[in-house]
Amino acid sequence: MEHLSRGRTGAGVTINDVASEAGVSIRTVSRVINKSPKVNRDTRARIEAAIARLGFNPSPRARGLATGRSYLIGVVHNDRNALVLDAVQRGVVAEASARGYELVVHPAPASAEGSVQDVLDFVRRSRVDGVVVLSPVSGVPGMGAALRDAGVPAVAISSVPIEGFSAILVSDERRAAADVAHYLVGLGHRRIATINGPMAFFSASERRAGFTAALVESGLSLAGEAEGDYDFASGYAAAERLLALDPRPTAIFAANDIMAAAVLKAAFARGIAVPDMLSVVGFDGSMIAQMLTPALTTVHRPLGEMAQKTTRCLLDLIEGVPERSDLGAALVIVEGGSTAPPPL
Repeated sequence: MEHLSRGRTGAGVTINDVASEAGVSIRTVSRVINKSPKVNRDTRARIEAAIARLGFNPSPRARGLATGRSYLIGVVHNDRNALVLDAVQRGVVAEASARGYELVVHPAPASAEGSVQDVLDFVRRSRVDGVVVLSPVSGVPGMGAALRDAGVPAVAISSVPIEGFSAILVSDERRAAADVAHYLVGLGHRRIATINGPMAFFSASERRAGFTAALVESGLSLAGEAEGDYDFASGYAAAERLLALDPRPTAIFAANDIMAAAVLKAAFARGIAVPDMLSVVGFDGSMIAQMLTPALTTVHRPLGEMAQKTTRCLLDLIEGVPERSDLGAALVIVEGGSTAPPPL
């Protein structure tokens, strides 16, 4: 038989051409493309060789018709922090693309009213095979159960366990915030304040709870606190209030790096030297921590690794692979130049 590989190759090649080249049926080629175990080793090798010779690249649409899947997965979020979202999306794409899936990103409301229906509408509209749901949307009451009842594989990322999801990666942010308090107390600080995130979010309430409990363990209470919205403007306004206290805190823990950056700017505007007169700690370990002067001491969340683990779990659920049990994340303090012992 004269091989097609001597002539037509690449984008114009169809599954029919591969079947003819390998001397098998179109259905058998489809099974190999979709990694079905119903093809013996020799036939599989012959088909894979034909695919390589012809440069055949099956379209996602063709794969979808053969398997009943879209080969799309969704990331549902309500995060205005571009640095965090970028790290998560890169982690999801790294895992998804390696397994032949594309990514669809959907910003959803974080409030209970309308959020569940919004996400269900997105799933139906986009025909995704499953979703990764980020905090705070994952914490919306009934979100996991609604996706489960709709038959949609869904894996969540959260700072607390949540019922209803197919699986969940829980990052222990309460413990990490407690570590920050112990760290600052260990440096000698006694007047310590905090800028919390929106307290309706699990992440903010968990970070505050861990931080304040650790201070109490050390025989201390907060020297001041303010609530921000995880953005720069609210962090700056909160820092202004805390830095106007008398006596002024010698250390401030901000619940994310963006608000910590705002503390550095507010301190600079008042002539307060960091870290000589004020220590500042953030949370997330985002790229901005190294861009600041001084570099920010922060809790590093391995966002890319968390996203890859979560996506791997989701794809395994979609493809019927036995459930994994490795959904964990280690959060550690990374010291920068923004912390030091308090002034004498």
